[in-house]
Parts: sequence; C-alpha cells; structure tokens
Amino acid sequence: MVYRYKKAVISESHKIYQLKRLDAHLETHLYAIMAKATSSTSFSDNILTGVTLMLGFCLTAPLLDVAAKLASSSVPIGQITAVRFILQCVLMAPFIWIMRLSLRVARRQWLALVSRAILLLFATFCFIAAIRVMPLADALAIVFVAPFIVLLVGKFYLGEDVGPRRVGAALVGFVGVLFVIQPSFAAFGAVALIPLATAVTFAFYILVTRGLSRQIHPVTLQFHTGLVASLFCIPILILAHGSGSELFDPVWPTGVAWLWLLGVGFFATLSHMMMTYALSLAPSATLAPLQYFELPVATFFGYLVFNDFPNTLSLIGITIIIGAGLYMIHRERVTARQ
Repeated sequence: MVYRYKKAVISESHKIYQLKRLDAHLETHLYAIMAKATSSTSFSDNILTGVTLMLGFCLTAPLLDVAAKLASSSVPIGQITAVRFILQCVLMAPFIWIMRLSLRVARRQWLALVSRAILLLFATFCFIAAIRVMPLADALAIVFVAPFIVLLVGKFYLGEDVGPRRVGAALVGFVGVLFVIQPSFAAFGAVALIPLATAVTFAFYILVTRGLSRQIHPVTLQFHTGLVASLFCIPILILAHGSGSELFDPVWPTGVAWLWLLGVGFFATLSHMMMTYALSLAPSATLAPLQYFELPVATFFGYLVFNDFPNTLSLIGITIIIGAGLYMIHRERVTARQ
C-alpha cells in the first residue's frame, strides 16, 4: 500500500515536472517570438530612417550645387572649392567632440586618406567649373556615369566578378552620356567634357573610399577629408593672391556672395552626413536606386533658380543613364542572391 502511494506521488511529481518544463519551454519560445518581432520592427525602423535620410541627401545635395553656381558669378572656383572643405572641417569638428571619436589614423592608412581627399578636391573643382556655365541637370547626369566606371575598373583592372549584363548596362550608360554631352558640347564647347573628368575622378574616389570606410568611422573620415583638402587649398590660394587668375586669385566676397559660400559648406556637410548615416542604417542595395532621385531634383532646382531645362537629347540621355543604372543595381541584387 505504501509502495503504491509512493509510486503515485512520484508519478504526480513527474507530471508536475513535465508541465513546468513545458511551461518554461513555451515561455522561452514566447520570449523568442517577441524578441524576434521587436528586432524585426527595429530593423524595419532603421531601414525607414535610412531611406528617409537618403532622400534628404537627394534633396539637399543639389542645393550645394545651386549655391556653388550662384557663388561662381563673383567668386573664383578655387576659392569656392576651398570654402566647401574648410567649412566641412569646421562643421564636422563638434560632431567629433560630441561623439567622442578618435582622430587617430594608422600610418598605413594615410596614403589612402590623402589620395581620397585629393580625388574629391579635384572632382569638386571640376564640377563647380562645369556648372558655372552648364545646366545643373546636364552636368550631374554626366557625373552619374561614375558607377559605370567603377564597375568596369573593378572587372578589367581589379579582377572582380562582373557579369556581361552589368558590363552591357555600363556601356549603355555611356551611350546616355553621349546624348547629354552632344548638345552641351555644341552649346558650351570643351567645358561639356569637364563633368566627365569629375566622373572619372569620383569613380576612383569611390574605390578608395571602399577600403577606408571599413577601417575609419565615417564622421572621422569626413573630418580628415575636409582637413587634408583644406591644407592643399589654402597654400594654393595664398600663392595665387594678386596673380589675377580667374580660377584661383581669391577675392573678398560682398553682399549675398557670403550667403552662397556658407550654403556651399553647410549643404555639403549636411547632405554627406545624411548619406553617411543612411548607409549605416539601411542596406546599400536598398539605398542605391534612390540616388537617381537627385537628378530630377537637380533639374527642378536648375529650372526654378536659373531657368535651365535640359533639351530633348539631354532628357533622352538622362533617361538612358537612369535606366542603365537601375538595371545594373538590379543585376547586382540578382547576383548577390545566387
């Protein structure tokens, strides 16, 4: 009798133990589901924030171009370029302090860092020289050939695996550039080729940035880029002072020119900060197609401020460039999934 009682007690205890285990398992599973849902919501929120910031970049980056074009009517191009980097450096400094970021750069990274700054400096100078006389949309459309150049350099020089469809898209993109250059060359002469120099320089700037962005915090990277570029610009302006050079001899800005110069530095810093944080929050594959939104925005501001609007050939070329670029991004996604 006692044995049966003990056996019954043990059996009941075992059942209670099993129920507790089941309850604990269900509770753990429920917590996992809740955590996954929270993580998924947080990830979705990050993507939405990243997309919003990238759209903000597309809206503010053309304002940098507008300010530079307005300033170029009374201020030398070299001086505008210098102000752009000096103000970027000054405006980025508080973020370095607030975020308590280190300014240290490894010795092996300095060559790439200096190269990156010089490439961006040259690309900026060329682009401002182009938009001084060309419509914003035409010049920007030609610069958008840079991703195609990066792809072709990656395939034929760096040995990256790039399929024939993406190479074909890049070549189609170059055809689109010819549509934009042809009427611009007829209207403005050799100046229409300057954005192409910007595109080539910017393509190599992107390639250098690929490596550095994995090693240096984006904010620190932008600060050092502004600092190095400023250290190159200032001596050139000092040497050119009084030379009468239309491109480099600095002048004392008057009136509204101060506002345009401040706009160049402010919108350069704001737009690139938004792009930097957008890339840190959302996948680049999600953000890449959004960059082409900058072209219609630039067209709108060019028409609104300067009454510039691309002609039929240029519009066809811009459409081809956007289409080829979006197709290339699509093929990159397909390749990544395989």
